[in-house]
Amino acid sequence: MSDILRITRKELSCFFGSPVAYLFIGAFLAACLFVFFWVEAFFARNVADTRPLFDWMPVLLIFLAAALTMRLWSEERRAGTLEVLATLPVPTWRLVLGKFLAALALVAVALALTLPLPITVAILGPLDWGPVLGAYLATLLLAAAYIAIGLFVSARTDNPIVALIGTTLVCAIFYLIGSAALTGLVGHGGGELLRLLGSGARFESITRGVIDLRDLYYYLSLVGVFLALTIYSLERLRWATDKGGADDARKVGHRRWTLITALAALNLVAGNLWLQQIGTLRADLTQGALYTISDATRNYLDQLQEPLLIRGYFSAETHPLLAPLVPQLRDLLQEYQVAGGGRVQVELVDPQRSPELEREAGERYGIRPVAFQTATKYQSSVVNSYFDILIQYGDQFETLGFQELIEVKVQGETDLDVRLRNPEYDLTRSIKKVLYGYQGGGDVFGGIKEPVRLRGFISEAGVLPEPLPALRTDLESLLTALESQSDGRFSWEIQDPAQDAELAERIAEQFGFQPLVLGLLDPLPFYFYMVLEQGEQAVPVPLPESLDRAGLQRALEAGIRRFAPGVMRTLALYTSEPAPMDFMGGALGGAGGGAGGGPGYTLLKDSLQQGFALRETDLRSGQVPEDADLLLVVAPEDLEPKQQFAIDQFLMQGGTVVMAAAGLHVDLGGREISARQQPTGLEDWLATMGVTLAPSLVLDPQNTPFPIPVQRSVAGFVVEEIQTLDYPYFPDVRGDGLSADSGITANLGQLTMNWSSPIVVDAERNAERQVTPLVQSSAAAWASDSTDMQPDFEAHGALGFPRGEDTGRKLLAVAIEGRFESAYAGQRSPLLPEPEPEADAESLASAADAEVASAEDEQRDAEFAELDEGGAGASSTSTEPPAVSAVVKHSPSSARLILIGSSTFLSDTAISLASEATQTQYLKSLELIQNAVEWSLEDRGLLHLRGRGQFGRMLEPLGREGRMFWEYLNYALALGGLGLVYWLHRRLRRRREQTYAAILAGGD
Repeated sequence: MSDILRITRKELSCFFGSPVAYLFIGAFLAACLFVFFWVEAFFARNVADTRPLFDWMPVLLIFLAAALTMRLWSEERRAGTLEVLATLPVPTWRLVLGKFLAALALVAVALALTLPLPITVAILGPLDWGPVLGAYLATLLLAAAYIAIGLFVSARTDNPIVALIGTTLVCAIFYLIGSAALTGLVGHGGGELLRLLGSGARFESITRGVIDLRDLYYYLSLVGVFLALTIYSLERLRWATDKGGADDARKVGHRRWTLITALAALNLVAGNLWLQQIGTLRADLTQGALYTISDATRNYLDQLQEPLLIRGYFSAETHPLLAPLVPQLRDLLQEYQVAGGGRVQVELVDPQRSPELEREAGERYGIRPVAFQTATKYQSSVVNSYFDILIQYGDQFETLGFQELIEVKVQGETDLDVRLRNPEYDLTRSIKKVLYGYQGGGDVFGGIKEPVRLRGFISEAGVLPEPLPALRTDLESLLTALESQSDGRFSWEIQDPAQDAELAERIAEQFGFQPLVLGLLDPLPFYFYMVLEQGEQAVPVPLPESLDRAGLQRALEAGIRRFAPGVMRTLALYTSEPAPMDFMGGALGGAGGGAGGGPGYTLLKDSLQQGFALRETDLRSGQVPEDADLLLVVAPEDLEPKQQFAIDQFLMQGGTVVMAAAGLHVDLGGREISARQQPTGLEDWLATMGVTLAPSLVLDPQNTPFPIPVQRSVAGFVVEEIQTLDYPYFPDVRGDGLSADSGITANLGQLTMNWSSPIVVDAERNAERQVTPLVQSSAAAWASDSTDMQPDFEAHGALGFPRGEDTGRKLLAVAIEGRFESAYAGQRSPLLPEPEPEADAESLASAADAEVASAEDEQRDAEFAELDEGGAGASSTSTEPPAVSAVVKHSPSSARLILIGSSTFLSDTAISLASEATQTQYLKSLELIQNAVEWSLEDRGLLHLRGRGQFGRMLEPLGREGRMFWEYLNYALALGGLGLVYWLHRRLRRRREQTYAAILAGGD
């Protein structure tokens, strides 16, 4: 080892003693900085990762390694010093290793000088250091392989130029073998083999942050093979100069060298083939282990009772940007198969090679090929290919198309960066959906482990008004049937609070249950309440709106399933009809257009339907659907009393209400952006709940750019232009603005809140409740009640809007959990019919008598009609069931209210604007809602998986001056690093000279 290190130091001294090392390092740094800031446009890309630094590294290192190694052996041969080296008492392999380590050390020094780039990224955004470490390791391994190739080629010639060209060609061949240009021509099977042989494909695998033993061994085998060939080539040169010894002995030794070299090279190559069968020896360095099966996924797989089929439909010929993603999906699916322990079956098929599979995919699962526009060397064409995954469990199935699996980042007019979006999340949430759908469609008690008890607080049948006596009979029948099929997991009890004053007082205190009445014409109070209990958890069961047996059965089964962890939940969604939003002169609604060309909420609905049963409602009946587990209210406007009452009573019954609303309505229907006062109808109700939406909007200097119309005056003529500018009404929330203590926001990373109103929490009303601030603006934000959303840069500078005086953090979203008092406590229910405005008690009594007499006459007529027809059928006329309503005075302590101060950030238009600004599909707002729903329903398995998209880590907002500062700072640091290397070399050289001088002086 001492010999090798001395040779390494000698070669490094030669490098730094001439301009070679400085030219190499300078060219390397210049190329890296140019690619990072100019070619890949780091700031315009707006992603906090170092991929722009390493994407070009396989190509860049080809030329740099060739230039670095071209003279290492060829110059020795040309100058005749190789014969001198051959006569030294040092084995050839030590000489080779010494030169190899010297060249690799020079590359390592150059790489070390690029460290300011990832440090800059880490300062400007949430950098994941795992892929960075993997990329540096991959670069060193790739450089080692190229240097070994360069040493071999240099040892084969005495011409440095020939060595340069030869090394470049050989390294380029290894890179091109696994490139998309070749793999796209031979299908998945052949393409996978080429990717295994190519140096670039292996490089990309490690730069993801996954250190696979197979990839490490591949580069080490390349190094070993070419170093062995280099040693053999130099030994052959030594044999040519060796004139001593017997000829037979020399020939035996030469044959032994040849055999040993051949066997070593073959074994190194064969090791790659053997290791391909081992896919579990790897380390995932990414934050959150993005490429490793998580505990949440394993938890869902452990719930499988029947085989789960995961089938990938991938065509051999597909788009070249999609082809490299297939091996990544294949590796992940194999991990699912291993984690499933025999309960998961994974298949990868090409439907176009199997007509039966293609027909089944189309007819049964709705999977059809997609036409992709491709271009080859000779022509552009359209290829129809499959890129889909099927997840099937029992009779339930889900499909994932390429749009749901990939994430696209636009980097230029024709340059696209395509990667898998979040494959584990997409697969696991599909598995969860089919698993819960299958369990929910079978036995009601399938997922229930602890006994459930129903307590009915119902008056006697003689006291109940029609049609409730029959409904009570149906209830008892249904409860008896449920108890018989529950296998001891369900019991029931009915009590009459009217006969037990203590019970009536207790349920009023615990659940807020008050006596019910049909109306002023029938003021006789009665009880008809139901509560399901499991341990300390209690879930009220609302009366169905239809007041019939079928509705009662649905309500009971929905309530029981809330205690089962493996059952799909139901969401009730209210959305107002959006106004047109077309400030650019064209419709922005796209696929999600609502009535009148408005933007709609298609993306929101699609995202919720991925994991929940969605029930849309207008709340006009005054009730939330009886099977709803959560109510989501988006952009409420002028809600009627019945709609307000529905929201209030759902919360009072222990439900969760998630509301997205704002104090001002933003209008994008004209040529200019403007706002107007638009009451939600919930102002008083929210104040009763202890929160207030201020009638203003938040402006924040830390914001997301937005394409907005800007008017510019040119010689008295006004020109209107669309420019992407910093827009204070789009607060960019990240870091401490997102609560790390709540699962709703802990893993979001970043969130853009469009046109948000500040939320004020009443500390006194919420003293006994748990209040969690979820989203807050920066400390430099302020609020404005101005209705003019148009920036004026001439009057207010670069920001475009006047700064307010109330600067400080603004609360944009809050979660409140605890006991709430109803806003209708002590009032009559809005569902009951209104009395006549001028009726007195006597006229009311007369009206009641008349109504009863009329009802008796109608009933008598109907009976006579039935008798005339022989009792064959009932009357053909039908009436709506009477309104049965009372006010639940307060909620249990498990009730939750989540208020988000923006009514537009969930619309398709707002999401499309944010996507245009980030040049990729922006789904953070939808992720916030999905997290809030899952957190509220205690189904939190996917919370830490969601939001881990490849392009989800964005840079901090920076102005032009800030970007220029960081760019030029990195240029200066590169020059400073090069100067530091020169200073260190001169200092070490001076120290060695002083040491040698001291030795010589001591010898004298």
